[in-house]
Amino acid sequence: MKKRNAFYAQSGGVTAVINASAAGVIETARKNAGKIGKVYAGRNGIIGALTEDLIDTSRESDAAITALKHTPAGAFGSCRYKLKGLEENRAQYERLIEVFRAHDIGYFFYNGGGDSADTCLKVSQLSEKLGYPLQAIHVPKTVDNDLPITDVCPGFGSVAKYIAVSTREASFDVASMAKTSTKVFVLEVMGRHAGWIAAAGGLASDKKHPIPVVILFPEVTFDREKFLAKVKANVEQHGYCTVVVSEGVKGPDGKFLSDQGLRDAFGHAQLGGVAPVIASLVKEELKLKYHWAVADYLQRAARHIASKTDVEQAYALGRAAVQLALKGHNAVMPTVVRLSNRPYKWKIGEAALADVANREKMMPAEFITPDGFGITEACRKYLLPLIAGEAYPPYVDGLPDYVRLKNVAVKKRLKTEFKV
Repeated sequence: MKKRNAFYAQSGGVTAVINASAAGVIETARKNAGKIGKVYAGRNGIIGALTEDLIDTSRESDAAITALKHTPAGAFGSCRYKLKGLEENRAQYERLIEVFRAHDIGYFFYNGGGDSADTCLKVSQLSEKLGYPLQAIHVPKTVDNDLPITDVCPGFGSVAKYIAVSTREASFDVASMAKTSTKVFVLEVMGRHAGWIAAAGGLASDKKHPIPVVILFPEVTFDREKFLAKVKANVEQHGYCTVVVSEGVKGPDGKFLSDQGLRDAFGHAQLGGVAPVIASLVKEELKLKYHWAVADYLQRAARHIASKTDVEQAYALGRAAVQLALKGHNAVMPTVVRLSNRPYKWKIGEAALADVANREKMMPAEFITPDGFGITEACRKYLLPLIAGEAYPPYVDGLPDYVRLKNVAVKKRLKTEFKV
């Protein structure tokens, strides 16, 4: 069988461990050099494929690729660029196949979330229709943890760890100042439709560290009066209260509390700014002093406090993607299958992209307390293994030592250019 090249791209919002998946793909391909030629990466994600802006990862040393395991963000650049449907813009997909054909690419590894799974599936379908042999494997990634079938999505465990730690530390701060100063702290976290990240804030409180935490989930309609009563009761009982609010919280009218009226490249509402809305409500109705913060990029870029479990799973799924391709699989995604909670055991599984694309995994009702403001013991048992362990990066002069790749461009072979 002729040895063919591979294409790898990162898509959507990056994470603290997406580069670990990249390392898994590239290192595994190198170990199978007899079957896979070079691994080309798309510069700035799928845009790199459309514009034939490819990166030759073979120009990077083994040490540099290994260093990706402890380096945050997207080493090759990512993008928020949604390919339209096959019927809407067939030219985009045909362009991808044209570029792949020009560079003899037989393996397509797309590292992203739900929209990326959909793109990967469509590329696989079109390649088959055009008679171009291509194996398309989706490598899961999303801090939102909302991909179906897989027990967890790489990137989530580290964000969950960051939010749990930050909620506990900030709560200690507020508790120490509450007598004469701030009594309510509001932390806004990511999560458009699913409250997994917000749920992680609930881990800050346990028997040894009891903290009055109120969580606002996207799955629970915001009830103004119930919320205010809960915060007031916590302040009266404990002297302070910490609120962890998901950016995707909605009011009774079904609208996001933080909807700015803008849309991102995927057509989703551009959210952000729910923390000041909640804080303002606390001030106006309860007359309490408050502070608020938005975790924003900090939560997904915090490689310095990444979950060891998350790093290991991200790498393993990148490696598994290549192994699935070498076995002849197509239009599939490697998954994490949980075997037990204590001790935490897991293995690699497999899901058809047709069962993954355009589907979201929400927080199950049994993970949210009856009052809608906290997490249950079942949720705690699910979350705790995912934030377990530390995988600190190397430090130099007190700062983490991250790698910057050379990202040498591959010479273009097509005469036509493609505008995006």
